[in-house]
Amino acid sequence: MPKRIPEETKQRAVRLMLDHLDEYPNLTAACETISKRLGFGAESLRRWVRQAQVDAGDRQGLTASESERIRRLERKNRELRDANATLRDAAVFFADAPNLRWVADFTYVRTLYRT
Repeated sequence: MPKRIPEETKQRAVRLMLDHLDEYPNLTAACETISKRLGFGAESLRRWVRQAQVDAGDRQGLTASESERIRRLERKNRELRDANATLRDAAVFFADAPNLRWVADFTYVRTLYRT
């Protein structure tokens, strides 16, 4: 299981990276060097820095708040689709109710009616 890194530590690492980014040829080289000093994975640090740049408007992409909003909307959409499927199944079940009859143990038994 990956270790949880406190948000304050992430922010300090990102600030350090952004302050020293101009000393390195590219973002990847900076992340590799600084992540070794801080004890993080280079890819984790790179993702945090890129997200900070997006949030600051320095890079194109979805901000953290936009991503969270999309995640919430997708979750709500999935819940509504599940509810609709349940209602659709219930409607099909109850539309067939004239062909069902209760038995003593309260289970449905399909009866065959010929019209």
